[in-house]
Amino acid sequence: MQTLHIHSLADLREAARAVLDALGDRTVVAFRGPMGAGKTTLIREIVARLGSHDTVTSPTFAIVNHYAGTERPAIYHFDFYRIDKPEEAYDFGYEEYFYSGDLCLVEWPEKIEELLPEHTMNVRITVGPDEERIIETD
Repeated sequence: MQTLHIHSLADLREAARAVLDALGDRTVVAFRGPMGAGKTTLIREIVARLGSHDTVTSPTFAIVNHYAGTERPAIYHFDFYRIDKPEEAYDFGYEEYFYSGDLCLVEWPEKIEELLPEHTMNVRITVGPDEERIIETD
């Protein structure tokens, strides 16, 4: 497990690199943390590091956003905050995304925990003193 301490937005570039370096051959990344911890902000930096110029926003209402990068042809960004039960993920065909080999960045994975692939990478974000963010990857 790797732990990073983020003191400012300038540190996010290093955090995004660390997440991508730790990814290995995994393609699903679960971002865990409370509301306002910076999950979408970190995902925005990861998507940019993969060469995308797309605008990254949380897909709270759409559930999934698609971004095109130069390093990865397809990047999918999920936000399951509004999911009430895991069965709702079947309605939009989550399996086609999670098992496609494309990168899937998942916010609020707790809502669909049992549907996550076995080798999902976890990124935990906690808020420390003075608004510091502590990012742990496994």
